[in-house]
This record gives sequence, C-alpha cells and structure tokens, in this order.
Amino acid sequence: MKNKIDVNKVLKNASIKSEDERSLGLFDLSILGIGAMIGTGILVLTGIVAAIASGLIGLCYSELSTTIPNSGSAYIYAWVTIGQVMAFFAGWTLLGVYITTTATVANGWTGYVHSFLAEFGVHLPKIFLAAPSAGGIMNLPAIIMILFITLVLTKGTSESKLLNNILVIIKLTVIFLFIIVSVKHIRPAHWHPFFPYGGHGIMVGASTVFFTFLGFDALATSAEDAKNVQRNLPRAIIISLVVSTALYVAVSLVMTGVVPYKDLNVAEAMAFVLLAKGHTLTAQIVSAEAILGIMAVVLAFVYAGANITMAMSRGGFLPRRLSHLNSKSHSPNRALWLNGLLAAILAGFMDMRNLALIANVGSLAVFSLISLAVILLRKQQPDLPRPFKVPFGNVLPILSIIVCVVLMLNITLPAWISYFIWLGIGVLFYLGYSVRHIDIDQEHAGEAE
Repeated sequence: MKNKIDVNKVLKNASIKSEDERSLGLFDLSILGIGAMIGTGILVLTGIVAAIASGLIGLCYSELSTTIPNSGSAYIYAWVTIGQVMAFFAGWTLLGVYITTTATVANGWTGYVHSFLAEFGVHLPKIFLAAPSAGGIMNLPAIIMILFITLVLTKGTSESKLLNNILVIIKLTVIFLFIIVSVKHIRPAHWHPFFPYGGHGIMVGASTVFFTFLGFDALATSAEDAKNVQRNLPRAIIISLVVSTALYVAVSLVMTGVVPYKDLNVAEAMAFVLLAKGHTLTAQIVSAEAILGIMAVVLAFVYAGANITMAMSRGGFLPRRLSHLNSKSHSPNRALWLNGLLAAILAGFMDMRNLALIANVGSLAVFSLISLAVILLRKQQPDLPRPFKVPFGNVLPILSIIVCVVLMLNITLPAWISYFIWLGIGVLFYLGYSVRHIDIDQEHAGEAE
C-alpha cells in the first residue's frame, strides 16, 4: 500500500482549478473527443470493428474519469490502484503514444498539403517535404503545423477550444457532404463478400487502427478543464463514441459500395471515390478538409500529452517545473512546449514508420489497464462516489480486457519490438531520475508560475 497514492490527495489536486476557471462544456468536450477519434481511421473499413469494441473501453473511462477527475488518466488510476511503478509505465506509455502519433499524423499531413497545392500549380520544394532518411532536409510543413497548434494551446483552453470546434465542425460537414454526394452511386454487389479477408483479417485490421480511439484518453486528460465534470465527461465520451461509430459505419459502407474495396488502398480514399465518379470539386473540398481535420487530431493529442506530462511531474516522475500552470492562461505551457517540440522534431527529421508502431501496442496496453483499474478501484474503494458506473458489475470491464488482449495478439512483431524499446528507455529514466523524486504526499502539486 505504501507505493499507492492516497485517492483523497489525487482528488484534491483535481480541484486546483475552480469551476469558473474551467472552460470546457459538454459541447466542447464532445467535439474534442470526436475530433480526436475521427482521423485517418475513418478511411478504413476495419475501423468499424475497433469502434464497436471500444464501446467497452469508453464505459470504463467514463467511470474512472468521473470518480477520479484528474488529468493524469491511466497514470493516476494505476498509481491509486496498483502502485508507483505501474503508474510510471502507464504514463510513459501514454507519452510515447501521444508524441509518436502526433508526429505520424503531422508527417502524413504534409502529403495532403502537397497534393492539394499541386492541384493549383503550387509545388513546394521536395527537400522541405521529407526527412533526411527519405531524401529531404526536413518535413517543414509538419514542423510548422505542430508548433502553430502548440502555440495556440499555450493561450489557454478558451482560445484553443474555439479553433478545435471550428476545425471539427468543418470536418463533420465535409463528411456529410461526401455521404450525400456519393450515396447515389452505391452498388450493393460491391459488398459481396462482406468480409473478404475473414475473421483474422478483421482482427488484424482492428488492432492496427485501435489507437484511433485514443480520443477516450484525450477526454479523460481534460477532466481538470471540464465544467461539471461528473455530469459532462461521461456524456461527452458516450456522445463522441456514438457519433464516431456511426460515421465510421456510414463512410465505410458508402466507400465500399461505390468503389470495390480492392481499389481503396490509397492515401486519400474519400477523394479517390469522388474523383472516380466525376465529382472533382467535391473531391477538392474533401482534400482541403483533410488538411484542417488532421490539425484537430494534432491539437487533441498535444493537449492530452501535455496533461499527462503535467500530472506525472506533479508526482515527481518528471521534472517538477513541467507541472506549473501559466498565471494568465492557466495552461501547462512548459509541458505543452515539451510535447510539441518533441513531436515536431520526430515529424520533421525522423522516419516515422517504426516509431508509430508504439501507438498500436501502447494504446491497447493502456486500455487493458483502464479496464483492470475499474475492477480494482471498486474493490479497494467501494465507498468512493461514482457519478457514473459501468453496468452489469465486473462483466463489461472483464470483456474489455479480453477484447484488448485478443487484439494485442494480432499485432505484428515490429510493433512489439518498438514498444519494448520505448519501455526500456523508460526503465533507464525511472531508475536514473524518478525513483529519487517521487512525491507520494503531493507536497508541491498545484504550484503556479
């Protein structure tokens, strides 16, 4: 028990911000979750399976994030229920997932920008569109975009939520436009066979795109910025899950109904489908939306990664100054810049193909831990107020763990190797720094700049 943190101290940290200082309402939280979940995964049919399976994860997140409304997410849940070693590796895993995913998304974003500008006769120098390993000097657009998003976030949640809301609303509008324009071209014969790669293909695909649903965790890390958190956060999680799942199903059915699934192995699948049917203008609009929509994903992930960094630094696992809030914006600016700069460096100068694999194993490992934490917290803290509780006892959390384990078994060996390398780096950091600075009494939590 001595390695576990007192849940009452965690709850005290979560109340550092007054209700007046919190700026994310139900609409803002829902948009944040939707924006984080609806990314490149919506172009993949197997996203449907991942979306349905993630419903179990969403319920578990809803219970934990309202019971312990702290921005630390899985890191803090693990510290309360298991101990500080598991807490560190949960947080370390999330940092790796958020930073590499941000860099990967931004890396791909450059391709959309290049293709879109090329349609208007604007050709960017190739040496500034790729990392040195790919024959360039740097991926400059990706660097600029991540730094711009980070700068916006340092202005505070009130300012950044406005940008995010606009980006996500545009994204949703264009998705509906795609569906409306394309639905008349559907040929049901294209849906046969409905599962061309069988059950194994579905499971492999689902495990590959499951990290798309990190939006759940991004929402959990927003707990300290959420208004009326016990009421709004579980509703936002459920709303974002329902909307994202519905859109995954609709877009996947439309795309595969209009164009044979074998032809959809392209970078811009929605635009490809539209061009195949002669909708050139709509395809250009969709390409422009992809540019804006991906920025919303980056915003959500930099924000969430910074909140994890802030929470870990409160506990002494990371340098203390990373937890300080800016006196004007009430945002963890040092943590934001650390995450933003690391993601920008990776996106601009590194080959992301292998680094991105951390997200596949890492996200499923965290989701398994979240489900386990629900069961453990119920046993250890039965009297703790739970504004939202997963129904049917421990049945759904156990099913959630089983789903995650099955999907993890379908992940490729290179992904596991990448993840274990990241954990190895974490072991060195934990032994070299964290063990000497852990603050289980939270004496310095809540310090401001």
